[in-house]
Amino acid sequence: MTDATVTMDFYPQPASGRPKPWTFPAPERGSLGTGLTVLHCHRPGQQVVAVEICLDMPLDVEPDGLDGIATIMVDALSQGTGKHTAEEFAAELERCGATLDADTDYLGARVSLEVPVSRLARALGLLAEALDAPAFTGSEIERLVRNRLDEIPLELANPGRRAAMQLSQELFPASARMSRPRKGTADTVARIDAAGVRALYQAHVRPATATAVIVGDLTGVDLDAVLAGTLGGWTGDAAEPAPTPPVTADDTGRVVIVDRPGAVQTQLLVGRIGPDRQDPVWPALLLGTYCLGGTLTSRLDRVLREEKGYTYGVRAFEQVLRSPAPHAAGGATGASVVAISGSVDTASTGPALDDLRAVLRTLAAEGLTETERDTAVQNLVGVAPLKYESAASVAGTLADQVEQHLPDDYQAQLYARLTETGTAEATAAVIAAFPEDHLVTILVGDASQIMAPVKALGMGDVKVLTG
Repeated sequence: MTDATVTMDFYPQPASGRPKPWTFPAPERGSLGTGLTVLHCHRPGQQVVAVEICLDMPLDVEPDGLDGIATIMVDALSQGTGKHTAEEFAAELERCGATLDADTDYLGARVSLEVPVSRLARALGLLAEALDAPAFTGSEIERLVRNRLDEIPLELANPGRRAAMQLSQELFPASARMSRPRKGTADTVARIDAAGVRALYQAHVRPATATAVIVGDLTGVDLDAVLAGTLGGWTGDAAEPAPTPPVTADDTGRVVIVDRPGAVQTQLLVGRIGPDRQDPVWPALLLGTYCLGGTLTSRLDRVLREEKGYTYGVRAFEQVLRSPAPHAAGGATGASVVAISGSVDTASTGPALDDLRAVLRTLAAEGLTETERDTAVQNLVGVAPLKYESAASVAGTLADQVEQHLPDDYQAQLYARLTETGTAEATAAVIAAFPEDHLVTILVGDASQIMAPVKALGMGDVKVLTG
């Protein structure tokens, strides 16, 4: 019997192809006769179309004492119209295979639709109906208010959310809307009624100051005709864009402990005011922050997680809160919060903060390495094609650009600028973002256990609040 070579290679591995160049999709811009701005982006193969309606309604427009009314209003858009009850409207959406959501932020409000392209016209008709003729019945508004009041205690019980609320309250004056929770407090939400919701809608929801972002496979779709027959029926008066108040903030170094007696962990949130995405430093800040705490291999994670074992993870990030329109009056400026967030066991609170500060001091003294910079660029730029595989992710980013008054090619240019940003620039940006004497530290944990070691660090005044 002779030996024979046996192979199981029935299906040889295909050879890899050449990498294709990728850029963030470029939208086409147009408008309807009603003044509605339209950005659309053809994405072959994306059979689920994503639609974002950006309403020029920053939370600054909410009436005094009615924080949260914008959230109730946009949630109520789909809770019954002049043609359909809430139940009928939900059933019509279901027949389209569509989902309709809404959200508010300090920058503005959005209504989001996802629907198979074969049902696009029908779903856009429903969306236009919700925007043009919402019912705002008393019973539905009361239900939404009750639901929101039920959510608030759960949010306050969440250490991460509680820390974020406190940081905003510390950074911004009480008169600034950015100092208060996006969706309101129990006191303000309880005062919301249908009449107030209607007044806010009539004052700020109109096509002339709104933008529709539409992304998906639009092969064979006469989009102009579809829009004319749907969103073209949404009417409203012309109006000037909402004004942008100036930003003032106090990021003097200090510590606030939100007391949670018996807590076995401490939630850390260390932050301050930062630039918005219109600032030329943004690409360098993005790179530097990523090196500091954007991934499991970042400096903060290497020390606090891997070396010391204080935490499962700690992150550094930026969150844009305001981005004024070009040539905005009144000296309006943009703003973000730059922050470091994580949780540690109670006994490690003092040592973890001390080591966190040591990481920042080392960074200021030695700077980032070329390897850190190169890895950050590879991760941020290289993952982009995967990040934007879905129509919804592309639409969401385009909507962000609309809200932040950025050019249509901003995201594409950002990736190019990231690859051009050097290590020295990234180092300078992240050092400027996290100066040790201008960081507000929020700790949600057991004050009786953590106050003494935290005071010993000399991080500024320390105050304790009831959780």
